[in-house]
Amino acid sequence: MSSTPRLRSLNIDNINPHVKEAKYAVRGELAVRSEEYRARLASHATKPAGSKLPFDKVISANIGNPQQLDQKPITFFRQVLSLLEYPPLLDNEEILVKHAGYKEDVFHRARRLLQEAHSVGAYSQSQGVPAIKTSVANFIKLRDGYPSDPASIFLSAGASSGVNTLLHVICASPRTGVLVPIPQYPLYTATLSVLNAQCVPYCLDEDKAWGTDLETIRAAYQKAKSEGTDVRAIVVINPGNPTGSSLSEEDVRGLLEFAAKENLVVMADEVYQTNVFKGKFHSFKKGLRDLQKAIPGKYDNVELASLHSISKGMVGECGHRGGYFELVGFDPEVVAQIYKFVSIMLCPPVIGQCLVELMVNPPRDGDPSYELYRKEYDGIFEGLRERATALYEAFKLMEGVECQDPQGSMYLFPTIHLPPAAAAQAKEEGRQPDEFYCLKLLDATGVCVVPGTGFGQKEGTMHFRTTFLAPGTEWVGRIRTFHQEFMDKYKTA
Repeated sequence: MSSTPRLRSLNIDNINPHVKEAKYAVRGELAVRSEEYRARLASHATKPAGSKLPFDKVISANIGNPQQLDQKPITFFRQVLSLLEYPPLLDNEEILVKHAGYKEDVFHRARRLLQEAHSVGAYSQSQGVPAIKTSVANFIKLRDGYPSDPASIFLSAGASSGVNTLLHVICASPRTGVLVPIPQYPLYTATLSVLNAQCVPYCLDEDKAWGTDLETIRAAYQKAKSEGTDVRAIVVINPGNPTGSSLSEEDVRGLLEFAAKENLVVMADEVYQTNVFKGKFHSFKKGLRDLQKAIPGKYDNVELASLHSISKGMVGECGHRGGYFELVGFDPEVVAQIYKFVSIMLCPPVIGQCLVELMVNPPRDGDPSYELYRKEYDGIFEGLRERATALYEAFKLMEGVECQDPQGSMYLFPTIHLPPAAAAQAKEEGRQPDEFYCLKLLDATGVCVVPGTGFGQKEGTMHFRTTFLAPGTEWVGRIRTFHQEFMDKYKTA
């Protein structure tokens, strides 16, 4: 019990226990400490002993936040946003063309969006601006080769908001279970904790590039059912977070067939769909339509919710909070309840909705802004791929580190094998070994990563997740130097 005198209505003992139970390691202790270090560096503060920090910059490799790590915004997107935020600029086209490089299609797009949304400072319809939903539906049709109904599109404040909405509707009681991949993005386990629902973990196969294994999924499902859990949905993250994996067409088909057989809602988290370095992105929407076409009638009632976001890919507009989810196969009465739920929050940020429209409907070949857009987009993509490869090559040279070849998303999730003495020291400090390692890495180098315990991992294994968003390679060298010194210290302890 808390020793704090009862001076206020709320204290740590009487708030919602499910909020206390939720864990979100991406912004946990390591992230907090890294911000403390950043503040000390900014103010030229010193350690208690009087010595300076052993690094001059904090690298936030713990979170997929591209523009914090110097990814530049797409010029066309920001030019359109400037006009949406301050429409009187449209009265000064000549000045903007001559002195700021604006093109005619920037003005045209801004006027069209203002005509549809009226003002980015006004509420939109709760499901989103209708014309923007139409643009999303057109994007999905172009991507998959199958029609998409704008009425099935819900614009959202990032994909996270969509996940929150869907899990609130799915989770009806403490017995409700959702199959979640391990390792996973902790948004899912944290939200299930808050909802007092059950996470049903299924392990990805690290030996098969973090692919799915249907026998493992089936065993997890059967075990949960035998224990009385009402398993209602399966989450799939493709491309993977934290693993960086990209599912094959066969993997997608197998998961859809399993969901159809067991009557499960499929939640397809596809926010990294443009971050694919090897192979090709295969959407669950296309996979489902292909099955429905091949075997008419059998898969007509599969419920699929696919999510996308402006936060990742080459857009990287995390702070503007924009995304969408598409519903396929849902009962109309359930869709009405989903609409009611989102309407409680009034509407997603309208500026974020406009960025969704720009993401799904960028300049096309022949448009005035296309050449610069293509150059910026490709430059960001190639930079990410180069840094992913450089980090992967560095991990290959580090003792006791194993890492899968980067396939997609913004992360690597290497396995680390630490000396017994390091594990013993971690236990003495009340920490997991990978958490201990990541804290020591931060203290020595200023590089903030996330221990594998924050994402879930197979028992007896240790990992950490790092982004490859930070520019340059100097910070990669910091990791290599630290790791060798750490291994040398604890091997001889």
